[in-house]
Amino acid sequence: MSQISRDELSLMKRKKVIVIAEAGVNHNGDLEIARKLIDAAADAGSDFVKFQTFKTENLVSAHAEKAAYQKENSGGGSQFEMLKKLELSEENHRELIAHCKLREIKFLSTAFDLDSISLLKKLGIKIFKIPSGEITNLPYLEKIGKQKSKVILSTGMSTEKEIEKAMKALVKSGTKKSDITILHCTTEYPAPLNEVNLLAMKSLHKKFKTDVGYSDHTQGIEVAIAAAALGASVIEKHFTLDRNMEGPDHKASLEPNELKEMIHCIRNIEIALGVGKKIPSKSELKNISAARKSIHTSREIKSGEKISENDLVMKRPGDGISPMKIKSVLGRKAKRTLPAEYKLTLKDF
Repeated sequence: MSQISRDELSLMKRKKVIVIAEAGVNHNGDLEIARKLIDAAADAGSDFVKFQTFKTENLVSAHAEKAAYQKENSGGGSQFEMLKKLELSEENHRELIAHCKLREIKFLSTAFDLDSISLLKKLGIKIFKIPSGEITNLPYLEKIGKQKSKVILSTGMSTEKEIEKAMKALVKSGTKKSDITILHCTTEYPAPLNEVNLLAMKSLHKKFKTDVGYSDHTQGIEVAIAAAALGASVIEKHFTLDRNMEGPDHKASLEPNELKEMIHCIRNIEIALGVGKKIPSKSELKNISAARKSIHTSREIKSGEKISENDLVMKRPGDGISPMKIKSVLGRKAKRTLPAEYKLTLKDF
């Protein structure tokens, strides 16, 4: 019976799926809510909790309209007015980083402008997350690239050509290609299931030869779990303390108990993915005898009598001569009289 080799055992130790709990702006500008979001992400078993870093004046013009989902979820007014209420100061960032250390969860934030990249660098952030909206922002991409850090690149709304150009800008500016993880994403809140196109994650991996993951904006947890099963190295998912809170992103977010269940399922999927080669598992081996069959006699066979196919029947248990070896039994002479319903052995011929 084939056993698991050392190489196959090493495959079992596949890289853990990194789960980023996207708090985003679901703190509503309230530092106490932000701390509770960190607590919820840590309690759920997330690897990272991620916020958003921006200066509203650098991000959006004074008269830019809200996206349709933002209007629906946060009422009237401009993007500028909405975002200004959701800014986190440098001191806010330091307090949240300290709380993450206390709760033993890693802090991340997405920078949305050049000054915010500098702030995150100053704060010691080692991974830069590029949001889908910045994938065509060359000055932004070049500054991220110059940090020579690990990069997570979201690709919502993007074509493969746009992704290719963004990758080239990052690499040309100093980021190693091997340090870039591409996240497939559908930029709608919530994203319709028929527009998720989850298999695009595999085509991105094939084309760009990088780690890939999935930034999930669908309702529920099943699509994120499916992405893990398809090989995502990173799963990012928005979450909130309460979907009924006022704000642009709450309604497309998981609540804490759902986030915990999603992560639990992803960890189970990691275990179930296994080594990628069809071999009997340890627990299966003990069932072979009970489930498989051996060659038995269908009638009494006299000593010296040649054995024909009609003299044989395949029955459980499977710890005798395998039915796959029946041709080596046919035509052999019995050394002694063999009773009916007898499990043959090689010593009987």
